[in-house]
Amino acid sequence: MPDSPAPPVRLLLSTCPDPASADALAGALVEERLAACVSVLPGLRSTYRWQGAVERADEVLLLIKTTAEREDALVARLRELHPYELPEAIAVEAAGGLAAYLQWVAAQTRTDD
Repeated sequence: MPDSPAPPVRLLLSTCPDPASADALAGALVEERLAACVSVLPGLRSTYRWQGAVERADEVLLLIKTTAEREDALVARLRELHPYELPEAIAVEAAGGLAAYLQWVAAQTRTDD
């Protein structure tokens, strides 16, 4: 029997100001089934323009795995919980991947369980 088709999966990128806020966001998003998994990558150095000035900041990057179906709800919740006035939220469509993993992402973000 062939595998089921892989569901549309998204990788959402977001930065946080510190490990504590990153861990809190990661936990909430997974607990609320908005994300199947959130990888937290410390040690990021960002340079950006904000309110007319070039800023530099040490940040923590979140790699958030979700489905296309849950993406809008995830972004809305991220805005509610995030400490930044304008949080980064960039979604990248997964062009492929291990079908079993993509199906796992879909299963972990389903709310009908």
